[in-house]
Amino acid sequence: MSVAEPRRIVLFRHAKADWPQVPDHERPLAERGRMDAAEAGRRLADSGLAIDLALCSTAVRTRETWKLAVQEFPHRPKTVYEERIYEASPGELIAVLNETPDEVREVLLIGHNPGVQGLADILAGATAGEVRERMAGRGFPAAAFAVLSFTGDWKAVEPGVATLQDYWAPAD
Repeated sequence: MSVAEPRRIVLFRHAKADWPQVPDHERPLAERGRMDAAEAGRRLADSGLAIDLALCSTAVRTRETWKLAVQEFPHRPKTVYEERIYEASPGELIAVLNETPDEVREVLLIGHNPGVQGLADILAGATAGEVRERMAGRGFPAAAFAVLSFTGDWKAVEPGVATLQDYWAPAD
């Protein structure tokens, strides 16, 4: 693959979690979260994205979100469960993305706020327009996702490098 071909990053926040008396890492999805995860999966599948690699936090709620969302995809991408995504800052998430193999064109990262929202804002840089306004107005609620594109290799992912192409949240 040429580094001149556009690459895409899908930043996907886990769906709505329940609050049982368990450690935060072990929190499962709430019933609404299960429905929203499947709907997000349908939206992603309908978008025409061809995800090559999914990077998923090891938290129960992110793994459950991915399991429900990926059922809607025409093909299941390779999935890597990455503990560094749990409670990661935008900079830590960039470091994970920088390790993506060069042959990968489209990555989906399933994580948590505030890291995922912060990363979407940082990568999108000066992107303007209706999609950016919608994301700014809605924030990054549970089960929301943003699609960003950039040109270059994965080691070049840094603040301002991408263009925000799409954004969806369950209330849209």
